[in-house]
Amino acid sequence: MEVPRSPPPPEPEAAASPPRDVEPSPPPPPRRLLRLRCAVQHYEWGRRGGASLVARLAGDPDPDPDCPYAELWMGTHPSAPSALLDDGALLRDWLARNPDALGPTVAARWGGDLPFLVKVLSVAKALSIQAHPDKKLAEVLHVLRPSTYKDSNHKPEMAIAITEFRALCGFAGIEELKDVLRTVPEVEGLVGHEDAGKLMSMKECDGGNEVKSTLQSAFAKLMTASKDVVSEAIGKLISRLNTESKIRTLTEKEQLVLSLERQYQEDVGVLAALFFNYVKLSPGEALYIGANEPHAYLSGECIECMATSDNVVRAGLTPKYIDVQTLCSMLTYKQIFPEILRGVPVQPYVRRYTPPFEEFEVDCCLVPPGELVVITPVPGPSIFLVMTGEGEVQIDCMSDGEKAKEGDVFFVPAYTEVKLSACGPEFMQLYRAGVNSKFFS
Repeated sequence: MEVPRSPPPPEPEAAASPPRDVEPSPPPPPRRLLRLRCAVQHYEWGRRGGASLVARLAGDPDPDPDCPYAELWMGTHPSAPSALLDDGALLRDWLARNPDALGPTVAARWGGDLPFLVKVLSVAKALSIQAHPDKKLAEVLHVLRPSTYKDSNHKPEMAIAITEFRALCGFAGIEELKDVLRTVPEVEGLVGHEDAGKLMSMKECDGGNEVKSTLQSAFAKLMTASKDVVSEAIGKLISRLNTESKIRTLTEKEQLVLSLERQYQEDVGVLAALFFNYVKLSPGEALYIGANEPHAYLSGECIECMATSDNVVRAGLTPKYIDVQTLCSMLTYKQIFPEILRGVPVQPYVRRYTPPFEEFEVDCCLVPPGELVVITPVPGPSIFLVMTGEGEVQIDCMSDGEKAKEGDVFFVPAYTEVKLSACGPEFMQLYRAGVNSKFFS
């Protein structure tokens, strides 16, 4: 008799596949506080040895007293890239492997790279008269002369004074320029009687293309004058000012001319300085500079933040390559005194400097002893620099804080809460650079 067989067990059901139109959730950004090792630039105009804030922040225990420590760079720019302190990997390479640290909006907008570059400047003598091209011109210059203009990006920037800080920025108003033409015959001679006469007849209320074209023509004639003519004009001007200083008090601009001539003999930039606004910032004040605006930093120390670029068109006060034709043709010739920012409180102990550029903003955090300052998460990355004092920096996933002291630099990923506390009797001052918060709104 045949025994009936048991039916086979039912096969397990296959797991349901997710609908094809449902995207998996993005991974959370890496929650790491990265200590950075940052590069120093030894440009000739920098303060030397231990007198330089850059040397102190860089942690050089025995700075060379004859070596200029001009700039400390914090960011991913290939000219002086920051590296992770623990393993030496470049921050740019780490971000390429961990794009979520930028936040999705920043990664999408700026191609997976940090859109801002932070610097500390220690200025002993004047930097070049220069301007930074807008994005379109930067791309053209990069194609035409890639060995000189190595970036295709624009470079709007902001400088926040740490000490008294002096700069030339933008063209002076028409009344000030008329005063230069009246009282400085050496300049009037180089500009020429025709353009000088036109400028002398103009008023503050005049505007439009006529003022711009006349100012451009006059400035270009000055900047393109022959070396011999410029040298003769500067010689006459310096001799006259030295004589007049014995019988009257020289103006600030006249004193500046004497100072610049001692730094850059026979340089046309000595005369060009008379065309620009002379700006003096007190500690905590800031100015920002847009594309195609002439400027030159003169003295002092500052925090500088900019779009990630090193594009500079120079035309005076420098031994470096000058491109007078490009500079004179690219400038806006606006006659506006620069806006001075003093920072806006955004929470207790934190002031924010917000320029009209989407790539960056800067917070100044002054943490009192015994206080805890909590920086709320932002949708983009941040770089923190400890300027003075010491304390702890803690992010939301850490049980213990990291010790922080003068010169320490940290990268903080997007969407990360940061807690700051000071140790000892002193305040701890930090600067945070990040993507402009208006970009996310």
